Amino acid sequence: MRLLIAVTHLLGTGHLSRALALAEAFTAGGWRVDVASGGRPAPHLTPNPTGGGATLHQLPPLASDGADFATLLGADGTPADAGLFAARQAMLTRLLDSLRPDVLITELFPFGRRALAAEFDALLERARALPQQPLTLASVRDILAPPSKPKRVAETEDRLLRLYDGVLVHSDPALIPLEDSWPLTPAMKPLLRYTGFVVPPPSVPDDGTDGQGEILVTAGGGPVGRPVFEAAALCAASGALPQRWRLLVAKGDAALADRLRGLAPPDRLLVEPVRPDFRALLGRASASVGRCGYNTALDCLTAGVPSVFCPFEDGKEVEQTIRAAILARQPGIATLREADLTPDSLAHALQSVLGVRIPPLSPAALAGAARSVEIVEALLAEKTS
Repeated sequence: MRLLIAVTHLLGTGHLSRALALAEAFTAGGWRVDVASGGRPAPHLTPNPTGGGATLHQLPPLASDGADFATLLGADGTPADAGLFAARQAMLTRLLDSLRPDVLITELFPFGRRALAAEFDALLERARALPQQPLTLASVRDILAPPSKPKRVAETEDRLLRLYDGVLVHSDPALIPLEDSWPLTPAMKPLLRYTGFVVPPPSVPDDGTDGQGEILVTAGGGPVGRPVFEAAALCAASGALPQRWRLLVAKGDAALADRLRGLAPPDRLLVEPVRPDFRALLGRASASVGRCGYNTALDCLTAGVPSVFCPFEDGKEVEQTIRAAILARQPGIATLREADLTPDSLAHALQSVLGVRIPPLSPAALAGAARSVEIVEALLAEKTS
């Protein structure tokens, strides 16, 4: 069986990371998997096809202008033109024609990525025109940006009913049902298939002690992470909490890291690049501070570490705010809006969760990648029977 996943990440790499986690689960199940990636290259996430993994096809890349997802930039940082969009669309449809997948998955679309509707529509219409139509599914995370206008809901419903066979929802409905963020219509609901959360495999236990009892802070690179890192460093300097703080800053933010180191003595504050053993550090920490993207939130939930989430809210972004508010219903989790983020408010939020472990999620809730394979294979069998 062959699967084609079409994904474009525009700001962070969470969408691509989730798509590749799905690809890994399908290849483990004996599928041939191709991923058409339309965001900027992310070498740290590139699969290794020689090791039996997915094949990554890089489209001419796009990125958002910060949190402005209506303004898309090409590889050179200038606004994308018609030629770039045409080249992407042509490459996508050529891939479909040459691969003839049994299953086609579009990540986020049609619930999001409206700026790329023309290329997705062309791909979907071409799939419907093939002699052997692939099973066509949308793949969405737990939280969606609510539609800005009522007509967006009608447009999404129309595409789903005309062009799709189902929607994979990578969430646990007992914790975060999709309708908490998106107004589902009666016609949409039968298409939903909840998979559980898509998370990386459990980290390998180690005997390390780095991070033991510390407050661990991760918040992304550039302007996305800077307010959280600065508040954390100043909180460390204040001595309001007895724990040492460890800030994991993106490797490309060396100047920020140097400035943060100057805000507190090294016995209270350690600043270092993001580490591959982050999840092991998280399991040994007293508490975690960070944004509230899908992957970050799930890492904290899986580790059971007390957490303070500071959702990213620039522009019209509401996804992380909604997720943080829902998760804060759980013991051991607090949320702090960026407008309220100060060293004192951060210390107060941490004091409210320290020592309170987050209730563990069930194994089924964390098996979203494997469950996705099972659901797709069942739908495919039903379609071809």
